[in-house]
Amino acid sequence: MYETINSPLNYGGLTLKNRIIFAPTTLGLPWEEQVERLRRIAAGGCAMIIVGDVPVLPHGFGPSLYTKKGFAQYRALAEAVHGEGCKLCAQLHQSDADLKAMLKYIPGVMTKRISKEELRPLLNQQVSPYITGLPAEKVKKITESFGTAAELAVQAGFDMVQVHGDRMCGSFASSLMNHRTDEYGGSLENRARFAVEAVSAVRRSLPELPIDFKLVVRQEEPHYGNAGVLESELPEFVPLLERAGVTSFHVTLANHGELTDTIPPANHPAFGMEGCFLRFCDAVKQVTHLPVCGVGGLTNPDFVEEQLRTGRMDCAAMSRQLIADPDWPAKTRDGRADAIHRCVRCNRACLGGMMAHQGVHCIYEGKTND
Repeated sequence: MYETINSPLNYGGLTLKNRIIFAPTTLGLPWEEQVERLRRIAAGGCAMIIVGDVPVLPHGFGPSLYTKKGFAQYRALAEAVHGEGCKLCAQLHQSDADLKAMLKYIPGVMTKRISKEELRPLLNQQVSPYITGLPAEKVKKITESFGTAAELAVQAGFDMVQVHGDRMCGSFASSLMNHRTDEYGGSLENRARFAVEAVSAVRRSLPELPIDFKLVVRQEEPHYGNAGVLESELPEFVPLLERAGVTSFHVTLANHGELTDTIPPANHPAFGMEGCFLRFCDAVKQVTHLPVCGVGGLTNPDFVEEQLRTGRMDCAAMSRQLIADPDWPAKTRDGRADAIHRCVRCNRACLGGMMAHQGVHCIYEGKTND
């Protein structure tokens, strides 16, 4: 019944057994628990898991590819996921958070004068001056590190890398956030230079490696997202990335707004519908022949099958749905779609758990998946 969902695909040089990908997600769990969560999702039948926010520099948030412990953690994860017949992709990430600026808010957070909800916009306000003021020589060192991190990721067992096109890449690309006057600012070609250099560094280090790119699009009328590029800039931006070596695109809404915009609940005024970000896939599809992965509130197998069958997207990425029911792919494959625990996009235990520093969970936890 779901022939397209369950058909294999050459995704930018990597063969996937079906069209379902676990989207990069900050889980906020202890590492052993995170490995087991991802192993369970792999066992449920998805074709590939993208591990979010793998730092490209030796010092970053999360396990480091550069340390013996961090490298071993990633290797153990790769073995666990591969053991379930699933591919693994490392989302290479560089934060655009200004650590010095963050420090001045710590007393307010500790004394609860600044709430967690208030902290995020305060930190977002520091991004633009931070990336605008970064010395060019430091920028080049960061982009070069994407190549080194990719080499280490492959050694650790990853099958593919994704360059995180949001965060520092997206902030550099955004005319709202990037106010530089050197070769990294001004024109779109200059604002795209960070992303192009990062992809090129991976391609030089690993000429045959598939490179996915998380392509983030800023929406106007109404305005959502502050990083990334406008739809009108895609005809210039996408070919620059293709020439640098990108082999596929993972398309979504740009960040640096409200978390409930990029992780929208079912009652979101603009993104409450199934497949809420697929309009951005439509725009990207017009300017590339490379595979495109769609994301955003995908829960209904009938809807997902239709979008894949018609070529609106080539893969479907899910996060909350595979946390709600890791067996979504297996159930569609085995004719048990009526048994799927459909994500209701309430954001209570997933986004809510992350914001409360309790890790990403689901209201369905403890219930049987059969």
